Amino acid sequence: MKKSLLSLVIASALLAGAPLLATAQAAKPAAAAPAAQGSASKLVLDSSTRILGTLEQRRAEFRSNPATLKQFITTEFNRMFDRDYAARLVLGVHGRGASDADVKLFADALADNLTARYGTSLLDFNSKLRVRVKSESPLPGNRGVKVSSEMLREGGDPIPVDYLLRNVGGQWKAFDVMIEGISYVQTFKNQFDGPLRQKTIPQVAADLRAGKLQPSGGN
Repeated sequence: MKKSLLSLVIASALLAGAPLLATAQAAKPAAAAPAAQGSASKLVLDSSTRILGTLEQRRAEFRSNPATLKQFITTEFNRMFDRDYAARLVLGVHGRGASDADVKLFADALADNLTARYGTSLLDFNSKLRVRVKSESPLPGNRGVKVSSEMLREGGDPIPVDYLLRNVGGQWKAFDVMIEGISYVQTFKNQFDGPLRQKTIPQVAADLRAGKLQPSGGN
């Protein structure tokens, strides 16, 4: 049975796709980072190799020790994802003028909520999935690059997965993942608009940590 969209998004963000049985076809990079040509695609592919290999090797350990799994996921998520920047995008108009501390509070609470709910699903991730990186192209306004890829499934149609990345201190970091054209950032932006109209950012973050808010991407 196909995972829920959100589970697939989180898995994609953490795994940078799927096992590496692919070739990168890098296009021209954004003008701001000419020395980094193709490196965003390389990040996606290298991350998938490292993370899937570790999950496969340590599957039994992770199943018996959820704390170790959470630490591994958190480390990889922080390495791959620019979660504070993504959090500002999710907050949208509610984040205008917000302090970096409040944004980080929200980003940490959202990430912890999602990894706690969906982290163990990575242990059941279909190891026969493959990822094919199709292209790397600059985003409008010199905002970064888009790495377009496909998840290849045995007996199923390819699943389009796009990663939006920006260069942060000389390193590419993802700030959005789009599964079949549906954006992780936009999905959560829509879901949190209501709560953020009624409460402050720290209050919404507290609700996330307490489990009173459960973000969901649908099935």
